[in-house]
Amino acid sequence: MSDDLGYGWQGDLIDLPAYLKRVGHDGDVAPNEETLRALHRAHTTSIPFENLEIMLGRPIDLSLDAVQAKLVEQSRGGYCYEHNRLFAAVLERLGYEVTALSGRVTVGARKLLPSTHALLHVRPPGQRKDEAAWLCDVGFGAGPLEPLRFRDGEEVDQDGWVFRLQQGRTVTTWSPNTVGWELHQRGPDGWVQRHTFTMNEQFRVDFEVGNHFVSTNSHSPFATRPFAQKFRVDSLHVLDGTNLTVRRPDGSTASTSTLTPEQLPETLAESFGIVLDNDDAPRLVDFVRANPKR
Repeated sequence: MSDDLGYGWQGDLIDLPAYLKRVGHDGDVAPNEETLRALHRAHTTSIPFENLEIMLGRPIDLSLDAVQAKLVEQSRGGYCYEHNRLFAAVLERLGYEVTALSGRVTVGARKLLPSTHALLHVRPPGQRKDEAAWLCDVGFGAGPLEPLRFRDGEEVDQDGWVFRLQQGRTVTTWSPNTVGWELHQRGPDGWVQRHTFTMNEQFRVDFEVGNHFVSTNSHSPFATRPFAQKFRVDSLHVLDGTNLTVRRPDGSTASTSTLTPEQLPETLAESFGIVLDNDDAPRLVDFVRANPKR
């Protein structure tokens, strides 16, 4: 029976064969560290990050049926709440211990932002509590390729993409005793803090609250322009409004270009694997024409 109280991730309702086909995983699914690494890598390199439903005038539905229909059955993607809603259900179905967390994005931020990035704390079944668990971050759009161990200061090189988890004080001024974690990524100029988070457990209802803010609030960057990312082992494609950038694993820029609104549907299909329905393509073009990037 699925969880109707909102504590679990409804793993019994996941269409596991369809998900595995979508991400291209045909290996073992025994709930261990090797499977977790493989599924994380397969997910992040197969299902793109995108916020296009907002531009198309539709709400972001986090019900498992809706997320599966969009991210698994269609050639579409989603943002962190959708990705981790799906991944949590898959991992729960396989037998992992899954706890959701909430992160505060700091990279590129000019001021304190709300905690609106979904993350997952994951343990394989039977793992001892004194062993380091794993941070799964399949919904950021820019990796990591594989989960990261909760080991303070450990640097991990994943095919040239380099990450580091470290403990720190999340907001030193107002909550000096709140010790959390920071995720850093190495770029061309050194380490960059990507986001911070504490270990306070989140539930499906918390995803709903964060999702509402991100998708509807005028101060949310995702409510103002199209944003998409396609993460590959050797590159990251980023569409921000009409600006297309390709980055290398070391953080350097491989290419940049500016698109016309009319080029967006074709570029989304070719570079991101996002195929819009016939009615949605002109709707997106019209939105971008009427709302140039600010």
